[in-house]
Amino acid sequence: MTERAEAKGATTRRAFWRTAQATRAAVIVDADAYFTAARSAMLKAERRIFLVGWDFDARIRFGEGDDGGPPTVGAFISWLVRRRPGLHVHILRWDVGALKTLFHGRTLLTILRWIRDPQIHLKLDGHHPVAASHHQKVIVIDDCVAFCGGIDMTRDRWDTRAHDDQEPRRVEPDGKPYGPWHDAAMALEGPAARALGDACHDRWRAAGGRPLEPVEGGGDCWPEGLRADFADLPVGISRTLPKMEDQEPVHEIEALYVALIARARRLIYAESQYFASRRVAEAIARRLEEPDGPEIVLVNPTTANGWLEPIAMDTARARLVGALRERDVHGRFRLYHPFTAAGEPIYVHAKVTIIDDQIIRVGSSNFNNRSLRLDTECDVTIDAAASDRSADAALAIAGIRDGLVAEHLGVSRAVVSAKLAQTGSLIETLTALQTSGRSLRDYVLPDLSALGEWLADSKLLDPEGPDEMFEPLSRRRSLLFHLRHRHGRLLRRPIA
Repeated sequence: MTERAEAKGATTRRAFWRTAQATRAAVIVDADAYFTAARSAMLKAERRIFLVGWDFDARIRFGEGDDGGPPTVGAFISWLVRRRPGLHVHILRWDVGALKTLFHGRTLLTILRWIRDPQIHLKLDGHHPVAASHHQKVIVIDDCVAFCGGIDMTRDRWDTRAHDDQEPRRVEPDGKPYGPWHDAAMALEGPAARALGDACHDRWRAAGGRPLEPVEGGGDCWPEGLRADFADLPVGISRTLPKMEDQEPVHEIEALYVALIARARRLIYAESQYFASRRVAEAIARRLEEPDGPEIVLVNPTTANGWLEPIAMDTARARLVGALRERDVHGRFRLYHPFTAAGEPIYVHAKVTIIDDQIIRVGSSNFNNRSLRLDTECDVTIDAAASDRSADAALAIAGIRDGLVAEHLGVSRAVVSAKLAQTGSLIETLTALQTSGRSLRDYVLPDLSALGEWLADSKLLDPEGPDEMFEPLSRRRSLLFHLRHRHGRLLRRPIA
């Protein structure tokens, strides 16, 4: 059996925790549409709402509508449970991340109100190793509709697909403006939503919550006005769970990434906040060696958020890209950044992978080591080949990909689709449609600082699992040396 065939088989054996049918599914791009859809679905809840996330800020404005409810998410939840006496809202968020917002006055007051409210249940998830985070972003409503993706209900996330330079609504709760932000999620209806509800129950119990029974006989919770991209097809659910004393590690997402990259025939298009995973890079390198392998296009932000993180993550990305460019003898690998019309970088927080016109994965995981080994993650995948209406599903996947590319280029989807049909190459299409304004710009390898190189080599901020958090740095360097020699044919530079 070939390596590609083995990897394809791994998709069904190891890459999915569970596969369940979705009666409807839709990819939602950017938080303006996401918050509106989530609010609409929550208004239909009768029994239970699960909100699971890395962060949660009760002060943010939450969707638009004429439902009579308050504009901010915290007040909206309190208003919602008063209207529905049988409704319970369970909020699970990362415990360390909670410290950043607990001391905002209105958030603290909201939490104090919730503590006294018997219908609202808040837990801080500390069930993770030291320095790890609870990174899943899932909403489940009455076990009949769920959302899974990269969008948290927190500040600095809202934006429209226009990513306008002058957007008065793109402000923090205190009125401070922030930059353009790109994100994505998937809405699911039916048994797939029920399965995501089970995943939320597992996380709730792990965080110390009491066991909860599934919701039976849920009604129609699909958001008003949300057009479904898919109907009646299976959805794969994949997770990352780190190794702990009471928990075996789960690396389904890592297996999924490797299998999907191996399966691609013509094109891999991916959006990710980071590109720092050695395993993903090695899987890409193997495809770049093939004379007839796929084109691989990645979209990243110009730099990571934060203070120290950009030094480590951006340096790791530079090393991976430099190594891959050495292997890219056929010119099939590109990494781009999106910019607004005025030249401001658009922060890419979306976690999307599209393989040919056949597979789309949306979730919380990035192409970095933490997402594959250390943090908790949850992704969902649709494979057109598994659908009874595979041609329709493939057409929808191609449309979503072309729509994302069009959004970044500032043109219509029809323009992208027509140019792609003409050239047969996404790289040629992007080259032809790039401009100096609203567009994608090519990644330029930076000069690497000594500190950045050390952080990338040590993987201090992006470890490959909880065990590595406590490895001596000398041991980590020796492992990198070993990998350089073991995989020198593929990657000649140190890998983070």
